[in-house]
Amino acid sequence: MKNYTITVNGNVYDVTVEEGASTGAPAAAAPKAAPKAAPKAAPKAAAPAGAQGAVAVSAPMPGKILAVKASAGQAVKKGDVIMVLEAMKMENDIVAPQDGTIATINVAVGDSVEPGAALATMN
Repeated sequence: MKNYTITVNGNVYDVTVEEGASTGAPAAAAPKAAPKAAPKAAPKAAAPAGAQGAVAVSAPMPGKILAVKASAGQAVKKGDVIMVLEAMKMENDIVAPQDGTIATINVAVGDSVEPGAALATMN
């Protein structure tokens, strides 16, 4: 048996691995993780200078924008659906984190987004 400590997304796991019976075939080496590239910024909607909102609404996971339910200038309440993000064949509602007004919508239907990408801003 071998003991390993593995860190995944900041979480530490202690793992014990039993050595199995050899079938005569050499075991493949485990792939090494490549350095993580910085997420690409989402395309920004054309907006006048200073129109950027104070509160960013970010993508929680990579996916594709299925629907945009709010528009710039629209008043929203905390929990109102701003857009729908498809990830792993599941539809995820992206909601307003607080009461306010949508300042910008930075994505369009069909856009692919990376985690942390700015989807919209609010005031």
